[in-house]
Amino acid sequence: MGFLKPDLPVVDLAEWSKGTRAEKIRPMAKHWAEIGFGTPVVLHLFYVVKIVLYVLVGWLLVLTTDGIDGFTNVGAWWTEPIVFQKIVLYTLMFEVVGLGCGFGPLNNRFFPPLGSILYWLRPNTIRQPPWPTRVPLTAGDRRTALDVLLYAALLVMITIALFSNGTGPIPALDSAVGTLPIWLIAVIVAILVLLGLRDKTIFLAARGEVYATLTVTFLFSGVDMIVAAKLVFLVIWIGAATSKLNKHFPFVMATMMSNSPVVRTRYLKRKFFEHFPDDLRPGRLARIFAHASTAIEMLVPLVLFFSGGGWLTTVAATIMICFHLGILTAIPMGVPLEWNVFMIFGVITLFIGHAEIGLSDVDNPVPVAILFVVVAGIVVLGNLFPNKISFLFGMRYYAGNWDTTLWCVTPSASKKIEDGIISIAAMPAAQLERVYGKEGAQIPLYLGYAFRAMNTHGRALFTLAHRAMAGHPEESYVLTDGERICSMAMGWNFGDGHLSNEQLIDALQSRCHFEPGEVRIVLLDAQPIHKSTQAYRLIDAATGEFERGSVRVADMVTRQPWDDTVPIRVDNGHSVR
Repeated sequence: MGFLKPDLPVVDLAEWSKGTRAEKIRPMAKHWAEIGFGTPVVLHLFYVVKIVLYVLVGWLLVLTTDGIDGFTNVGAWWTEPIVFQKIVLYTLMFEVVGLGCGFGPLNNRFFPPLGSILYWLRPNTIRQPPWPTRVPLTAGDRRTALDVLLYAALLVMITIALFSNGTGPIPALDSAVGTLPIWLIAVIVAILVLLGLRDKTIFLAARGEVYATLTVTFLFSGVDMIVAAKLVFLVIWIGAATSKLNKHFPFVMATMMSNSPVVRTRYLKRKFFEHFPDDLRPGRLARIFAHASTAIEMLVPLVLFFSGGGWLTTVAATIMICFHLGILTAIPMGVPLEWNVFMIFGVITLFIGHAEIGLSDVDNPVPVAILFVVVAGIVVLGNLFPNKISFLFGMRYYAGNWDTTLWCVTPSASKKIEDGIISIAAMPAAQLERVYGKEGAQIPLYLGYAFRAMNTHGRALFTLAHRAMAGHPEESYVLTDGERICSMAMGWNFGDGHLSNEQLIDALQSRCHFEPGEVRIVLLDAQPIHKSTQAYRLIDAATGEFERGSVRVADMVTRQPWDDTVPIRVDNGHSVR
């Protein structure tokens, strides 16, 4: 890859353009398998600088606290509980402002590189209440002045917390500074809840399953806060590992490692596939990596939690730090980079700095137990009913098993979207054209299709796209990931198909008034952990759902990325090939 220029596939554009979508994806998939997206080095350095700034600003914020002094005197204050509290709240703000997951060019965000705060401080932008018919005063899909004030209040209260001092010594934690005032934490939690009920997008963007849950632990006193926070980390690791016990994850591993800037040689990248370039299913190396990382994420945290200090804790902590460094250096799609830095910080400050504190030290076990049951219970339900619970709360991080959507949009509909909604960014295809030119944009566009097709669900999405566009000329549509539509229309997305489902479709239809056939959408639910199929729905934005059925995971994992002939089963019980 070049320093300034991307390493894109070289094709005869005129000949390549004559092929079917499957034929055009094939050379893109080959390129991805041995090179990845071809991201220029300067972009990777851009994200490295961003991580450094994230760490530096957090460090300086901690030093504003009375009793915590010395930029280089970390050994004197790194175990203070208020340090952990401030880093959690700082990272929550970092995410909810839009600087974390989904930021920048590696998430197809060019102009501007973020949405979030640019949308959520503007009235009349689109919002998505989670239960508009069940929770009073939350109905509607337009952001009001109240929503803007709630979001602004969250940012203000977190800022106040970041510059607040501790409440005094806590002997049980060997703390001279103490923790943040409970009332301040309670106000932040209350605002987050109200925001989440008005707009689930903001709650998800705040990475509520991590930082909001950890903020709740700050309502506990002393030792109970530390143990509860450790339990949250344990649920994150083991929940994520459990969700990877599927046939999808090896595909994720092969796709991620072939795109990793650390894996430099084409020879090694090819080894992650069965038989490059003709068989791009995961190879033995990808399967080994997948199984080993799942075992590490499942078992090592248990050792970390129960070892109570000493060499065993040190070994377990080192393994988990290396685990997150492995994800971090791969710079995965969606760029959840600061999250991995935070998890490393949590390993150090919670499990090393307070290694001796465990379940037997808890003063009030009932609140801690309730929090654990709720958080773990949501993970269980998220794996049993993935169509009801976001993959973030189901801890299905990078498991390859997500709700996904594919939007088939005509040029006339694209124009209606750009004219009909309040948005900061242009349509995804238009953003690519600004960078690569009209013809050149086809290459990165199809590289994006190849990335989607390298994952198991991509085979089903592109198969179902043929059915979604049936009766209309396929060349009249531009296919776009639902999460890209979310990024443009609502300001944020991090791979969550729940944000580009019927709720967003209805919101856009009410504003854009699409004609029948102008926008067709494929909605593919994730695989429930106890089933071998994934449900799908086909929707016309103007007329509604016109088909639903299911696809077998076994049929997806046996096919190549360019194979869009996955057998499907329509709900009337007939199989279609």
